[in-house]
Amino acid sequence: MHKQLPLIGAEIFIEPGQTPEEIDVWFKRLHECGMKVTRIRMFENYMHLPDGNWDFTLFDHAFIAAEKYGIQIYANLFPATSFTDVGGFKFPRDQEHLDSIAEYIKECVSHFKEFSSLVGWVPLNEPGSGTLPDEPFTRQKFAEWKEAQPKETFDFQKYEHLDFAEERFLLEYETWFLKWLTEEIKKFDHEGDIHINNHQIFENVAEYNFPEWRKFLSSLGGSAHASWHFGYFSRNQYALAMSANSEILRSGAGDIPWLMTELQGGNNIYSGFEAMCPTPEEITQWLWITLATESKGSIFWCLNPRMSGFEAGEWALLNFQNEPSERMKAASDIANLINENTQLFANAKVVESGISILYTRESLWIEKKLQTGGKFYEGRNIGGVIKSAISWFEAISEMGIQANFKEISEFDFSASDYSNQTIILSHQISIPKIYHQSLKDFVSRGGKLIVDGLTAYYDENAVCMFKNFPFKDLFGSSLQEVKMTGNIFQIELSEPKLSLYAHLWKGTLSLSGAKELSLDNQEVLACKNTFGEGSVFWAPTLIGLAARLNNDYQNLYKLIAFAAGQSIKSVPIRFKNPQPGMLMKIMQSGNSYLAIIINKSEDTSMELINQFNYKTPNVLFANKGGFASKNTVQISMEETMVIQWIV
Repeated sequence: MHKQLPLIGAEIFIEPGQTPEEIDVWFKRLHECGMKVTRIRMFENYMHLPDGNWDFTLFDHAFIAAEKYGIQIYANLFPATSFTDVGGFKFPRDQEHLDSIAEYIKECVSHFKEFSSLVGWVPLNEPGSGTLPDEPFTRQKFAEWKEAQPKETFDFQKYEHLDFAEERFLLEYETWFLKWLTEEIKKFDHEGDIHINNHQIFENVAEYNFPEWRKFLSSLGGSAHASWHFGYFSRNQYALAMSANSEILRSGAGDIPWLMTELQGGNNIYSGFEAMCPTPEEITQWLWITLATESKGSIFWCLNPRMSGFEAGEWALLNFQNEPSERMKAASDIANLINENTQLFANAKVVESGISILYTRESLWIEKKLQTGGKFYEGRNIGGVIKSAISWFEAISEMGIQANFKEISEFDFSASDYSNQTIILSHQISIPKIYHQSLKDFVSRGGKLIVDGLTAYYDENAVCMFKNFPFKDLFGSSLQEVKMTGNIFQIELSEPKLSLYAHLWKGTLSLSGAKELSLDNQEVLACKNTFGEGSVFWAPTLIGLAARLNNDYQNLYKLIAFAAGQSIKSVPIRFKNPQPGMLMKIMQSGNSYLAIIINKSEDTSMELINQFNYKTPNVLFANKGGFASKNTVQISMEETMVIQWIV
């Protein structure tokens, strides 16, 4: 699948009341628009009869139509559940329920594996529950899991600590159930791909163990519905949100492919947290962002609207006359361009900057566990950890630079040389012990480390680490104390000379070898330390999140350029000057470099820094007439451009 042409498509919703002719029209519309893939929810409720027999006729019509029009189907298992259960259950209720799921899988998979239109299976729709369900099966599994855990021996040197058993169990329980479903499918179909789409990534990411999922998945996916999943962003930031979501999935997929399983295709009326209808321009932006993050395609939810229940008449790319909307036409333009340039897009790979923003799931667990209510501050409430990471991602994006977005376990700490790499740990309040030496090795081997907020305040058990700080030698300093200061204040840096916004807490440092970079009333607020072949910048206050709250990254850009150093200079193409409200991703395919540029700001003319300034660029795509000449790009508000250099 890595060399496969990216596929654009839309989910076809099958339900009683539809005719074979109507179903045929939907597949025909996909074909006419250059779309080659769909996903179908395989509702047990619509195939398992009250008398115990099975009737697959309704879904047979869809698979037959798919074969007729050359459409590949991802069959999404959907065992019997209540009509009002929009997304499907996440775990079995009891042993009887688990047995019924196994029976459904046997009947469904055995029947539909015979169709050539079937490409693979989605074992569970949108795994991710947020909390453990209080049901008999889960309670039993949790009790068994706790019994199997090694007992901690009493040690006067150990502190009492909070219990994160539920969070750790949920991480393993999620993986166990997905693997169990996969094994049940493989009993009856050894050939079909296995694909999973997580959801609500910025809230649920702590319960997704992607490296373990890779062991039984063929590909990784996700749902990225702006209306449901982008609550940490304004609408003008939805392209940024899609980019961050895509980078998390690309990192999670590792050495297996990924594709975006669900993108919002149409208007939501009563469903979703945010009422909206995507514009054709937004559809274009979202598709190109996923493609620029190396996805092997995207599937919209959905092509046709369901007719009853929750979401009735919502989300569709087609209008009620079964004709393509302006949104579908926008997606079709991209699908057709890809189909016309098969080798270029099949082989396109992300050109990485070497900058990685890391998060730790333990930080998200601890942040949630320690909530007590009171006055709302972004930094101390749920979401502060991930929003801090997002702030640096946004600033780097506006510099025209790609950044990785990884859980710390997904980063490769085994290399011998990190001289062109930078790690950013922004307000990652927990750094588990198993990564302490890894971070030291990274810096000693030439890596740059940027640290802000209350990063490393706790270990994995929420025990404060600053009494015997394990990073004193790495950071060249220790934390003296942290003081609540204000929602927004400022700290001054001497190198580089600039003023940074800060949020909530002011941390003061006791130096033990590091160079002081910020001094306020004889208190050190930031420092830089050389460690081995690399360096560490540390400011124990929320400077990234503060810039986001103030909607002003101007000085954070300068700090990134100072602290990341060679990682930025090695990027082959970037904005000459930061462009607020814009982002750019670079791909390479053979001897071609592609720049995908999204403009969420005003009409503008800008310059690029690139290694190919003697080459004439070729504009492959510009949905508002933008153009490029040597190093200059003219781009309109809400425009997406794809520019090619052949070198």
